[in-house]
Amino acid sequence: MPRIVVDVMPKPEILDPQGKAIVGALPRLGFTAFAGVRQGKRFELTVEGEVTEEVLEQARNAAATMLSNPVIEDVVNVEVLEDSQA
Repeated sequence: MPRIVVDVMPKPEILDPQGKAIVGALPRLGFTAFAGVRQGKRFELTVEGEVTEEVLEQARNAAATMLSNPVIEDVVNVEVLEDSQA
């Protein structure tokens, strides 16, 4: 079955305590190449049948109204996950 992927990230002006904790822990674990981390959310919406433009628009609407909090988060990606990426 096809899937639509929705990625949501905190707005740039919003503090990200989880990202801050991760970036602090990375060097202690030997990962020294990273200067910053922002943690977001990924949703995979499974679709019964074909992903039409109408279905994709429904996914965009769900992302904007239910899957994200528009006050503090941005929807940064809504795309169809190809079968080879499943």
